[in-house]
Amino acid sequence: MQECDVLVIGGGPAGSTAGALLAEKGWRVVVLDKDKHPRFHIGESLLPMNLPLFERLGVADQVAAIGMPKFGAEFVSDTHDKTLTYYFSEALDKNFPYAYQVRRSEFDHLLLNNCAAKGVSVHEEMRADGVVFDAEGATVEAQDKNKRRHCWRARFIVDASGRDTLLASRFDHKRRNKRHNSAALYAHFQDAARLPGKDAGNVSIFWFAHGWFWVIPLADGATSVGAVCWPAYLKSRKTDVETFFRDTIALCPAVAERLQDATLVSEVTGTGNYSYQATRMSGERYVLVGDAFAFIDPVFSTGVYLAMHSAFLAADAIDDCLRNPEIASRRLRAFERTMRAGLKTFSWFIYRVTTPAVRDLFMAPANVFRVREAMQSLLAGDVFRRTSLPARIRVFKTAYYLKSLARLPQSLAAYRTRQRNING
Repeated sequence: MQECDVLVIGGGPAGSTAGALLAEKGWRVVVLDKDKHPRFHIGESLLPMNLPLFERLGVADQVAAIGMPKFGAEFVSDTHDKTLTYYFSEALDKNFPYAYQVRRSEFDHLLLNNCAAKGVSVHEEMRADGVVFDAEGATVEAQDKNKRRHCWRARFIVDASGRDTLLASRFDHKRRNKRHNSAALYAHFQDAARLPGKDAGNVSIFWFAHGWFWVIPLADGATSVGAVCWPAYLKSRKTDVETFFRDTIALCPAVAERLQDATLVSEVTGTGNYSYQATRMSGERYVLVGDAFAFIDPVFSTGVYLAMHSAFLAADAIDDCLRNPEIASRRLRAFERTMRAGLKTFSWFIYRVTTPAVRDLFMAPANVFRVREAMQSLLAGDVFRRTSLPARIRVFKTAYYLKSLARLPQSLAAYRTRQRNING
């Protein structure tokens, strides 16, 4: 049996970040990843608040070398005769004016290599399939690609297993999100039309009758395109996945126009059961980070940022727990409280992003009380720092409720439709 201080299950952005930070703090760290990197992963759009994390990890220049600069987010509504771009440089804090679009195969591999360079023992093609906790730590069993069994003894476990949700599933803590339910179809295209000038790297969000599309331009000329739809719509499919995806694109003329001269260069992939959350994010000698804890919806491109930010907070908490076991419970509660608060901020908007009132407010934002700047800060991911954002969001929410009341028949109709769609 091999021994370590911290064992991390999963080598994506959350796991590799947590591993690197804990190794820097002097702990013996093992990372187990079921895949061989580089490997494909969806979720290519990063946020400006990722950039300080890259600096602290020492990978900022490497990310810049593979990334497509992203200066804002374009919103295109099928019920409004215009598009609107939110620029990060116009947020409450003007110091984070851009982010990147990245191929996740390159980005995740970069982070995992950085993790190994910090002294972490990284094991790829190693699937953890058993975790048993006791008073002193945990025993983790895993199987490699040749079906050989391996065993580690660790003082603390970080579950960064992503949508596999290893511990949440093992403890029966994983719950379907009753307030949101969506699934996605996605693929990569070559030679899709791009926005002019510095907007060429911006993410574009297109609303349509059955949900919304993302269009994410990448540095190598490819474009990631995905449709996030209600389950009821996906259940209507009577053709193969590629044909259904092309038919779905045709339902959104603005997306179809971007892709009219583009070539499909990947398989079309479908992902269901998008929205879930665990009832606990931590426990005695373990934490859940990133998608291992929760995933709501990718509309604001929060996935990688929340994964990495949770890893930063988790690494600090674990360091405190291992050095001062008497404060472990209190420290883990603080970690969980902080992450839940940030997720709650994003969730409020995600649950309502397809409603008539939110679409109206997004497409015609007033900057009364700096509300538009606050929306740009939200889109930048700036929800964890102490800023005036919460007060500005309260103003936005007030405007939302007033507009919903003013359009009560439409609001009620949209609510009933949403409930039917969520339940499939």
